[in-house]
Amino acid sequence: MALRQRIAQNDTRIEVSGAPVRLSQQKQIRNSSISMAYVCLGFFLALPVVASAQQNTTTAQNVQRGMTQFQQSCAVCHGTRATGGMGPDLLESSLVRHDKNGDLIGNVIQEGRVDKGMPAFPMMSQTDISDIAAYLHARIEVTSSVESEGPVGGYSLKDLLIGNAEAGKQYFYGAGKCSTCHSPTGDLAGIAKKYSPADLESRFLDPPTDNVTATVSLPSGQKVKGKLLHLDGFYVALRNEEGDYQSWPLQQVNVQVTDPLAAHRELLQTYTDKDIHNVFSYLETLK
Repeated sequence: MALRQRIAQNDTRIEVSGAPVRLSQQKQIRNSSISMAYVCLGFFLALPVVASAQQNTTTAQNVQRGMTQFQQSCAVCHGTRATGGMGPDLLESSLVRHDKNGDLIGNVIQEGRVDKGMPAFPMMSQTDISDIAAYLHARIEVTSSVESEGPVGGYSLKDLLIGNAEAGKQYFYGAGKCSTCHSPTGDLAGIAKKYSPADLESRFLDPPTDNVTATVSLPSGQKVKGKLLHLDGFYVALRNEEGDYQSWPLQQVNVQVTDPLAAHRELLQTYTDKDIHNVFSYLETLK
């Protein structure tokens, strides 16, 4: 059942369908994604890296710095593992793959792509950009070098499967309220065969934002609907139903956001590490 909350901010009304979303002038509506980024980052950093030294270059200092910088500045849109979210999958980006030490992505980072909803980071140093590039190339290297039957993205099923499946099932039907939307004999039937271990883990820790939509009501009474690209305390941007980019100062419009996976993002505020491992272990039984 959809929950709706009307939020007042400087005469601006934002209405969210799916789950309550708090927004103040200093807090972006994507705070849940920011929290998600750090939840996922902390979880995956806690796991041992099992790829060989030749396959996995993530231990290099510049890569580690780049990962930290990426999580702080980029993960909200591009996902905690750079595989996409509100923004595109950077591991599949031709620009990133042809970049050398930040020579191609540097301009994009510093100047942004406002027409596509990407903000500019003009104060980011060349060192930070170089480190981010090193991190992205390391992610590409690890992901590309691992065979499908082995550990995916540097993590094997053995590394991830350390929870209690029965406790995960209890959480699924109890505190997590997962069963209100999902069924192990319905939409989740065979899900452990459908996705690799790391992908299955990331699907509930890093819910995609591609299906988040918005309806913007203009002072004239006109309503514009489309895919939400950006929403913060200052402006809203979307890709309308005709495929065109449009944006407005937030104070001049009313915005209704529809996020089918809002309940997943709310859970990220309450998950413990134990819950995460237990739920994953339960999902791995659904073959």
